[in-house]
Amino acid sequence: MLTFRGGAAGALFLAAAGLLAAAPVAHTEPAPEGVTISAELTLSRQGVLEVTEKVTVPPGREFKMSLPLRLQVDKDVERVFRVTDVDTQGAGTTATAGDQFTIDAKPGESTFKYAIHNTVSDAPGSQLFHWLGVINADVASIDASLVSPSYEMGIVDCKLGPPANLRKCNNVQIEVGGELFLEESDLHKGDSIDLTLQIPPGTVPANADVRGDDGPGPFAVTAPVLVAFGVLLLALAGLAAFVLRARRENASAATGSETIDPLLREGDRVQFTSPEGILPGEAGVVLDEHADPADIAATVVDLAVRRYLWITPISDTDWRIDRVNAADDQLRDYERTVYQTLLPEGTDSVTVADLRAPGRVPAEPVRKAMLADVVARGAFTERSRLGLPVWIGAGLILAGIAVTIALAVSSGHALVGVAILLAGIATLLLPRYLPARTAHGRELAGQIRALQRGLDTTMRDRIPPADQELVFSRALPFTIISGRADNWIRAFRDLNPAADSQPGIYWFGGFDRDRDLQRFAAHFPYFITAIEGLFGNSSGSR
Repeated sequence: MLTFRGGAAGALFLAAAGLLAAAPVAHTEPAPEGVTISAELTLSRQGVLEVTEKVTVPPGREFKMSLPLRLQVDKDVERVFRVTDVDTQGAGTTATAGDQFTIDAKPGESTFKYAIHNTVSDAPGSQLFHWLGVINADVASIDASLVSPSYEMGIVDCKLGPPANLRKCNNVQIEVGGELFLEESDLHKGDSIDLTLQIPPGTVPANADVRGDDGPGPFAVTAPVLVAFGVLLLALAGLAAFVLRARRENASAATGSETIDPLLREGDRVQFTSPEGILPGEAGVVLDEHADPADIAATVVDLAVRRYLWITPISDTDWRIDRVNAADDQLRDYERTVYQTLLPEGTDSVTVADLRAPGRVPAEPVRKAMLADVVARGAFTERSRLGLPVWIGAGLILAGIAVTIALAVSSGHALVGVAILLAGIATLLLPRYLPARTAHGRELAGQIRALQRGLDTTMRDRIPPADQELVFSRALPFTIISGRADNWIRAFRDLNPAADSQPGIYWFGGFDRDRDLQRFAAHFPYFITAIEGLFGNSSGSR
């Protein structure tokens, strides 16, 4: 406790520590005789100086004290303080205007409580607490106590008297438990009390706000900041290594030399089969992680092959698409979307020329439906849902913002919070750089590539004539997604479409009298190009 008693009481202010050994000085007007001041000061573990002052003013008198919140300590260097948690009881009032915190005590007893921030600075191997008080009136005696969080508080220096003729303090001591006591008497107006204490490093946060050429601001590059950014760089390097490894594994999934025979033989009959019964549109998306126009064109052909649509050339550049069977439960959602895009409810026939009208074919719903289908199959991850990286990233971002603000207004090292925020952003963006395919998707992509290699080596003469048209037709969409439809058609160019007792290709009109696929081979690529053009803006990736 710090107490003024006897004669006219003066002003007292306890301000804080710093490597610069400068603190705000309380300047007060001379107080009338009989005014008493009792002050209790505590340096909290957060580095905040908590002050409680009791001022008793006789009738007809008043007391004023002002605290500068901005103090010039050197050329181009100043120290800034902040007062919060102000509470006044009794006849007194407080005000903060500009760079001054003012206490005004009217007759009676007033109690003022407030907290002073930015009072502690680090020193080599320690922390320094510096107290400077200037008395503007004669004081009979002073009894002071200061409580510190550290039991190892030590006195570096204690002086008092006129500023030009300071002398050593007569009676100052530190008790066990980290409490300092000071007793002095016969101080005069204008005398100073200059006390510097030393506490162990790290006792409280170093929060001095020193601004200028020589003083680091809250966003200065300090040792804790360097450590934080070092950890950030290590974490980013780890994430980068994880992403590169995942991408290499993903790229290797569709490579290799394995071959899958696309022909399933049952007795003397042969039919086409795909891995896990995957459809050509799905296969195209799984292979390159895109919903390409070729994947949609392959789906249109597959719908015709499976007797949902009938395709008829009406010129060299136009075709008619007719409804054969309505969309049923056998179609997957993305196939139904393609079907309804071509033939909406109430439409049984449409030409490709009609479909070329602006806005007639909304491509984006088809693309989204195809991507959703491979997610439902378990081949792709669901990135629209909030996964663990999103929760962790969002948490780090919020924590980084909170830490940045807290350190900026307290101990400095605010860039530590920025490092945490950047780590959160990196974690949040991580899924964007990871492959879309899951482990199952990578396995499936390898099987599709093996199937395509099997198609490349399939010979028509290995298939009974009665089954050749169906095998050719069922496998054709899978060659469209890889851009090898021409090779597949060339391998079957001598196929007689009437060998199954029905003239022409059963899903594609216009060549009913042909006894081979020569004219079909020359015409069909134009149809594929036309369908791809309808959905040309649907290319997208995960």
